[in-house]
Amino acid sequence: MNYSDNVINEVKKAIVGKDEVIRDILTAIIAGGHILLEDIPGVGKTTMAVAFAKAMGLSYSRVQFTPDVLPSDIVGYSIYNRDKNTAEYIKGAVFANVFLADEINRATSRTQSALLEAMEEKQVTVDGKTYLLDEPFFVIATQNPVGAVGTQLLPDSQMDRFMVRLSIGYPETEDEREIVLSRMAGKSDTEVQNVLSATEVREIRRQAEKVYISPETVDYAVALVTATRNHKSILRGVSPRGTIALAAMAKATAFIEGRDFVIPEDVEACFVKTVAHRILLTPEAEANGVSVTDILDEIITKTVAPKLK
Repeated sequence: MNYSDNVINEVKKAIVGKDEVIRDILTAIIAGGHILLEDIPGVGKTTMAVAFAKAMGLSYSRVQFTPDVLPSDIVGYSIYNRDKNTAEYIKGAVFANVFLADEINRATSRTQSALLEAMEEKQVTVDGKTYLLDEPFFVIATQNPVGAVGTQLLPDSQMDRFMVRLSIGYPETEDEREIVLSRMAGKSDTEVQNVLSATEVREIRRQAEKVYISPETVDYAVALVTATRNHKSILRGVSPRGTIALAAMAKATAFIEGRDFVIPEDVEACFVKTVAHRILLTPEAEANGVSVTDILDEIITKTVAPKLK
């Protein structure tokens, strides 16, 4: 049993019947990205995030994003120390391996934007001074569906910084039955055990970065992304940041599968979940009920995959 199996098995103690989502989140973590969980309240988004932090032995902090949360709550602030006659920096909640941004789309745009530097540069700047974040660092954010009471759209620049957007969804009937029975028996996510350390997570990420991706496979990923920029139903296609994320996800997928090289199927498996949230449809496509997923599936079908030797 490898590291990946150990982590997945521990998280499954807290989350029942969502093996694919668990695997996708682990893939994004290994790829070095941030995860956005978008779903209705009560399906286990926060439980999922906490379970991963526990299983991987990582420090975590959680902020419930509400309209009154300030940027300084996230990144910290400076306060004058009269005894030392100097300003002292007080760290914010973002200083942890895993930062849980719960219901991120309920906060103001100003507070949401406080995360941008942290997510991209792994650092924060307060009063002209820059402070490095812990390593590894990643954000697991949850958001309610757009249009729910008290929510607003995330800025496009922030959406683009999430490596994947995933949905947990309702459980199957038997899984929901098991959830209810386990809670009635007093079981909870506290049963999740630590099977990794921060040092091991960093090493796993380094190993995944070494996975070989051929020039032909890179060309395939670029071709898929380029097709999103030329599709008649897409107003704004995927940015180069999205292409980099797609390649990183493909390498992490190969790593979890036990391979030291990427195949085109790895790229295809990651394509929709990595780029769908980066796309803006035309008004006509939205009015006609066109699905982003259907468009991306069409792009995969029409783009010729390379045949590797």
